[in-house]
Amino acid sequence: MDLFLVLILAATAAHLLNLQQQRRRIALLAQQLQPYQIERLMETLTQGYLRAMGEQGDERRQQVLGLLASSEAQLSEQFERFVADFRRIPAQQARVSRLPLGLPFATQLLPGTTFDMREVLEIHAGGIARAWRNEAGLAPRERAFVMTAELLLMQHSCHWFCKSKVVASARMLARHQTPHAQLVASVSPETRKAYLALTG
Repeated sequence: MDLFLVLILAATAAHLLNLQQQRRRIALLAQQLQPYQIERLMETLTQGYLRAMGEQGDERRQQVLGLLASSEAQLSEQFERFVADFRRIPAQQARVSRLPLGLPFATQLLPGTTFDMREVLEIHAGGIARAWRNEAGLAPRERAFVMTAELLLMQHSCHWFCKSKVVASARMLARHQTPHAQLVASVSPETRKAYLALTG
């Protein structure tokens, strides 16, 4: 009975410590995002792409996509500035655990199982900029698809930073009906290669 009580107390303490660390990460990310309109621009673009893909004719689809051009440019520019600001975060605060579940002090106790959020954000910034400039010369429909994947994978990384990989993947599945593996497969080859090399 005593051992059972000790285990319950230890699990409760670990859970509370984990929640405390997660709150700090959420506050840190919110503080860094606060000067920008990244979330609003992402919502505008993802909704706009869905609307464009629902259009029957190519001409009407092109009109809708054309209306999104300024939002794409703003998002790419603002995200580049956000990444530059986030680069100033101390390395220890930017570590993310590769472990599927969030564990207290995992980034400090198991540094070999971590990656740097500053680096993953730079990968996302490159992917968003490439999709915006359409460096691959994709057709409008495919370009919108890749840009959406780049944005959602970036959002997944932010949730991973704040909580854990399992929570981030569950949120992506619940909100967008998209598994993490599908997002990784749908971004540009350059993003995919760099992302997998960093995050494992």
